Amino acid sequence: MDIAGLSMTMSQSKLMEQASLSVMKLALNTGKENAAEMTKMLEQSTDPNLGRNLDVRI
Repeated sequence: MDIAGLSMTMSQSKLMEQASLSVMKLALNTGKENAAEMTKMLEQSTDPNLGRNLDVRI
């Protein structure tokens, strides 16, 4: 293989790696945002008095 072909192959490989890394970063950020939103939603929807008392009849 000649030097020019090897250089092009390495350049394409590096570009593909960078694109893959960018997509993974986007997915990670989206996952973090979703987790934060779900946590906020759960904190807002819980009633602090729910489940404190237990009515038992024997």
